[in-house]
Amino acid sequence: MSVVTNTTTIGAIDAPSRRNTELMMMVFAIAISVFAYANVGLAIDGSLPSGMFGYSLGLILLGGVAHLVVRKFAPYADPLLLPLATLLNGLGLVLIWRLDQSQRLIHRAETLYGAYAPDAPKQLMYSAIGVALMVGVLVVLKDHRILQRYTYISMVAALVLLVMPMFFPAVNGAKIWVSLGPFSIQPGEFAKIIIAVFFSGYLMVKRDALALASRRFMGMYLPRGRDLGPILVIWALSILILVFETDLGTSLLFFGLFVIMLYVATERTSWIVFGLLMSAVGAVGVSTFESHVQQRVDAWMDPFGCYATDGACEQIGNAIMSFGSGGTLGTGWGQGHSDLIGFAANADFILSTVGEELGLAGMMAVLLVYGLIVERGVRTALAARDPFGKLLAIGLSGAFAIQVFVVAGGVMGLIPLTGMTMPFLAAGGSSVIANWALIGILIRISDTARRPAPAPAPSSDAEMTQVVRP
Repeated sequence: MSVVTNTTTIGAIDAPSRRNTELMMMVFAIAISVFAYANVGLAIDGSLPSGMFGYSLGLILLGGVAHLVVRKFAPYADPLLLPLATLLNGLGLVLIWRLDQSQRLIHRAETLYGAYAPDAPKQLMYSAIGVALMVGVLVVLKDHRILQRYTYISMVAALVLLVMPMFFPAVNGAKIWVSLGPFSIQPGEFAKIIIAVFFSGYLMVKRDALALASRRFMGMYLPRGRDLGPILVIWALSILILVFETDLGTSLLFFGLFVIMLYVATERTSWIVFGLLMSAVGAVGVSTFESHVQQRVDAWMDPFGCYATDGACEQIGNAIMSFGSGGTLGTGWGQGHSDLIGFAANADFILSTVGEELGLAGMMAVLLVYGLIVERGVRTALAARDPFGKLLAIGLSGAFAIQVFVVAGGVMGLIPLTGMTMPFLAAGGSSVIANWALIGILIRISDTARRPAPAPAPSSDAEMTQVVRP
C-alpha cells in the first residue's frame, strides 16, 4: 500500500541560544571578582573585608538580573558580551575599593577638602544604574533599525552634548564636565553612542557617493573633491572641541570614529590616509598655541624632565615607575603604591594599579578582555543582516576600542594624556553608565543577527514526496 503526502522541503534551522554558556561565564566572572575582593582584604589587614557579603550579593544581583533580561528579551544575543563587561565592572569595583583604603589618599582628601568620601559605594550605585539602562535598552528597543529614523535628530543631540561643557568651568584644565548642583556628568561619554547612530544612518545613505574615486595616486584611489566636504566638517568640529574645551580625548574619539566608519562604509584606504594626515595636522597645530595641550605633550615627551614642576609629568612619571615595579607577575593585590599618583589614581591612571599589583601578565589579561569585547562587536557587525546594523555595531566597537587605546596609551606613555576614563574599570558615573548602554545596543544587534529566520509558510506548490509503506 502506498500513501502520498505533501511535505515542505524547507524548515527553520533552530540556532542554539547559548544562554547557558552565558550563565556559566557570568558565574566565572563574578567568582573572579569576589576572589579578587577577598584577596585585597587579606593583603591589607589579614582578614576578609567587612563588606564582602554586600559586594558579592550586589554583584550577583546585578549580573543575575542582566542575564535574566537578556535570556528573556534577547535570547540569541552574543553569549560573551555580558560576562566580559561584568568581569571588567567587578574588577573595577575591587580596584577602586582597594584605592579607597589608601591612607595617603585619605590624608590628602582630609587635608584638601576636610573630609574623605570613598568612591567604591558610589561606583556600585552607578553600576546598578548602568545595568538598569542596559535593561531598558533591551526592553524598549525591540529592533535596532528603529534608531535609523533618528539620524539627524541624533546629530543635533550629539552636537548639543559636545558643546555643553564649553559653558562650564574647566576641571583639571579640560572642559569635559557639566555640573548640575551636587551632580556632574561627562556628556562626551554619551555623545559617542549618539554620534555612532548618526554616522551609521548618514553613511548608509551616502556611502556609494563617498566610495567613488576621481583618480589613482601612489596606489590609492583618491576621493572626489566634492565628497571631501563631510570629512572636512567633522575634522573642523573635532578641532573646535580641542581648542575650546582642551579635550584631546573626545576630539580623538570623535574624529577617529568617523574615519573608521567611513572606511568600513566605502572600503577606500585613501580615507584612512586622509584621516591620519588631518588628525596629525590638527594636533600639531593646536598644541603649538594651546598651553594645556602643550603641557601634556611635554609630559609625554619627557615625563622626568619636568617631574618636580608639572603635575602632568609627576603623574606620568609615577605611572611609569609603578609599571616598572610590577614586573611580570606584580606585587600582589593591595600591595602596590600606585596611590602615589594622587587623585587620578582611580580614574585616568587606574591601569597603573593593574600593572603594579598584577604585573605584565595581569595587564595583558585585562587588555585581552577589552580586545574580546571589541572582537565580539566586530563579529556582530559581520553577522548583521542590514547595513545600518553593520555600521552601528562597527561604530560602537570602534568607539570602545579607541577609548581603550587613548587611555591605556596615555597612561603607559605611548601617546599624550587625554583625560578620558578607562571603560568599566575607572571611577566615574558617566563612563560606566554610558558603556553599559553601549553593551546593551551591541547585545540587541547581535540578537537580531543571530536569530534564526522564520520557517516559510506551507505552500500548495510544496514538493510531492512518495512514501511507500508495505
